[in-house]
Amino acid sequence: MTKDSDILIAGGGLNGPVLALALAQSGFDVTVVDARAAPERTNENFDGRGYALALAGQRLLHAIGVWTHLAPKAQPLLEIKVSDGHVNQGPSPFFLHFDHEEIEEGPMGYMIQDRHVYQAFLNAMKANDRITLLSETSVINQMVEPAGVTVNLSKGPTHRTRLLVGCDGRGSGVANRAGIRRTGWGYGQTALVCAVAHEKPHHGIAHQFFMPPGPLAILPLPGNMSSIVWSETEKNATHIHALSDADYMQVLRPRFGDFLGAIELVGNRFMYPLSLSVANKFIADRVALVGDAAHGMHPIAGQGLNAGLRDVAALAQVLKEAQSRGEDIASTLVLERYQRWRRFDTAALVAATDLTNKLFSNDNPLLRAGRDIGMGLINSVPGLRRSFIREAAGLTGDMPDLMR
Repeated sequence: MTKDSDILIAGGGLNGPVLALALAQSGFDVTVVDARAAPERTNENFDGRGYALALAGQRLLHAIGVWTHLAPKAQPLLEIKVSDGHVNQGPSPFFLHFDHEEIEEGPMGYMIQDRHVYQAFLNAMKANDRITLLSETSVINQMVEPAGVTVNLSKGPTHRTRLLVGCDGRGSGVANRAGIRRTGWGYGQTALVCAVAHEKPHHGIAHQFFMPPGPLAILPLPGNMSSIVWSETEKNATHIHALSDADYMQVLRPRFGDFLGAIELVGNRFMYPLSLSVANKFIADRVALVGDAAHGMHPIAGQGLNAGLRDVAALAQVLKEAQSRGEDIASTLVLERYQRWRRFDTAALVAATDLTNKLFSNDNPLLRAGRDIGMGLINSVPGLRRSFIREAAGLTGDMPDLMR
């Protein structure tokens, strides 16, 4: 089959560009199809969205050559404090405290604003002759053939590729057309996302405060600002999101507390329904799924993006090694290696986030007592605490080479 590219990636959000850069670095010709226009993704105005990037993910971005541009705009995550409690009553006396000084590798991760991330990806893709970016375009059909995949696009000519990768989110069209079903459920929760400016410095400390409706994450951004990911019941979240900015802050302040002094809203507000959605398979004939197209999980541990980047690094390594051995990179034997690598790690992470949310997002007094004691025990055992720190930094398990 005459090919237009070795690999076509459907989806140009976060995982798609990272995968394209990693594959191009290994000598593959890659096409990225992005439904959105590039200017929409590179708006320089601060809009309140940020990402928690684990240390392993930062290593991947360094390996593909974009971290140099992002580092001056990133906030290192030096400590994480986890507590349990109620609105207006403060945290319980039992808590978890993770400090990056307990591991040798440096910060546990970094916080970085959405607007900076995609601009760096776009510049890197434009500078790489092996990457073709098709903006304002989407995949509308795919037909698998013995030697490749014929892909119909919403505009432009038919595209032929050896491998089609779905980086197109939880409602992945690539997965649907490949006949891959999903398993999942809603949590009855919605995430309210915004950013606040505060009077006092955060010192690079992230906070996770568990309340009965859901957790509140306070994640440090550069300067005296923090990103907020605030989970509420669907009904409460809809009501809160509809409030004016002033009333919205009146609801947030007693949950946030006064440990950083006075706070005020910065940028826009967002709302996302929370659910679990996992593909029953990560591969099909000449098709692979990455990121949310493979697994969408609760943001309770901030690991959604990092799990996707781990997919990226694993798939890039599997394809590079297959190419070096002269194998068909899209054969079932090759893609099965990627699926085996990622399925167990993903299943464990999904189970952990699901269980944690169910355990902490309630006000059962027996569960509350048990989880508080559990946090206190973990915090009092240095070896166990260190294991949790390394897990948060993405430094456990079978790590791909790009993350080492």
